[in-house]
Amino acid sequence: MIERLVEIMARLRDPETGCAWDVAQDFASIAPYTIEEAYEVADAIARQDMPDLKDELGDLLLQVVFHARIAEEAGHFALPDVVAAISDKMERRHPHIFGDQTEGGHHLWEQIKAAERADKGAGGALDGVAVGLPALLRAGKLQKRAARTGFDWPDAGGARAKVFEEIAEVEEATSDDHREEEIGDLLFSVVNWARKLGVEPEAALRRANGKFESRFKAMEAEAGDGFEDLDLEGMERLWQKAKTASKS
Repeated sequence: MIERLVEIMARLRDPETGCAWDVAQDFASIAPYTIEEAYEVADAIARQDMPDLKDELGDLLLQVVFHARIAEEAGHFALPDVVAAISDKMERRHPHIFGDQTEGGHHLWEQIKAAERADKGAGGALDGVAVGLPALLRAGKLQKRAARTGFDWPDAGGARAKVFEEIAEVEEATSDDHREEEIGDLLFSVVNWARKLGVEPEAALRRANGKFESRFKAMEAEAGDGFEDLDLEGMERLWQKAKTASKS
């Protein structure tokens, strides 16, 4: 079945008879679309929209085939090499399923990943955390890596106290640059607190975005054309009404 998609991409990338836009692309130009499609998959899952999830997974698969085709044309690797590499990795990281070990689990997975990073020359605990990740997601990954070395708060209380410490430092900032730095520290500490509470910050913020969007649209619908003419007190009344309605 996937052979059909591979052939479609090959035809699209044909320099003589293919699509001019597809032919002009490279790894860097396609990367933003790959990230966008991954987020659209996550959005379909959050909405529990299975027909849309099917479509979005197809779009994401197309990105994999696209990158693999570009790599094949440059003589680096082809799609079968990608499939073989991930298959080998999954078997290697599950020796209790595909090997002769009797015990496994997440701790074993992490041990094997650490060994693989060492084999690639990654000497530090934080090496290999992709710089291109969204900042919120990367903060969480950096903190988890650091925690494995023992550099971590013993409980959520220490992380919570750090949040309030960073708030105070934001308020004491004396310049725009200093304020940006301290806001960054505050966001980083909030991610850390969320981790200690067992909350995924990316999912939590996505949920908060959706809640804000829904309530704001309810405010606009309630006020009609006069929404922007309301003062802050009037908007606040509408906000509280929308907030109450969303909880009922």
